[in-house]
Amino acid sequence: MKKLFAEFFGTFWLVFGGCGSAIFAAGIPELGIGFTGVAFAFGLTVLTMAYAVGHISGGHFNPAVSLGLWAGGRFSAKELVPYIASQVIGGFAAAGSLYLIAFGKAGYTIDSTQAGAFAANGFGELSPEKYSMEAAFAIEFLLTYFFLIIILGATDKFANTAFCGIVIGLGLTLIHLISIPITNTSVNPARSTSQAFFAGGEYVSQLWLFWVAPILGAILAGFTYKFILQKHED
Repeated sequence: MKKLFAEFFGTFWLVFGGCGSAIFAAGIPELGIGFTGVAFAFGLTVLTMAYAVGHISGGHFNPAVSLGLWAGGRFSAKELVPYIASQVIGGFAAAGSLYLIAFGKAGYTIDSTQAGAFAANGFGELSPEKYSMEAAFAIEFLLTYFFLIIILGATDKFANTAFCGIVIGLGLTLIHLISIPITNTSVNPARSTSQAFFAGGEYVSQLWLFWVAPILGAILAGFTYKFILQKHED
């Protein structure tokens, strides 16, 4: 149970910190943090929780990461469903908290026809820069693939793991710097699900892409690392 609570808290912090920065702080005139600030916010949530609870659960905070680690031989299949459930519940709890806080401001509304509504992920008209479904699928697949390569490499028993939380957090920051204009950046189905359901509208019908593309990318990365990159003892 400690592992599941750790995944819940870690995913809550990722969604609350990352999506919260986008909702509350990104667009303030002159003082807003913008895309760069949001990218760092997501990276910092993973970095801080990696050191806070990573030693308890492994610090996945993301269904795609759990599946990628399973494919890489680092995680048990019997733990996948409990971990993913904890991550999704943590995401919803964070989104609900953000929703409650956001509507504490007079006049706040969520326009589900606008790109980035409630920090949700989208493509086509719901992409920040109107990128197509194909482009969104490609970027989510590729970035999740490389995110898992980073995670698997940084946590390898032959690596210097003392700084792996920093490496993984900066990796997620870079991912957001690349792709916020394309999909508002997911690479995490739990993060996408929580925001889509609170944003509503077409965000819900587009949610499939933000499960399928990251999961496929993560699983392929797991197999790649296990069978091609993994160093074995002589």
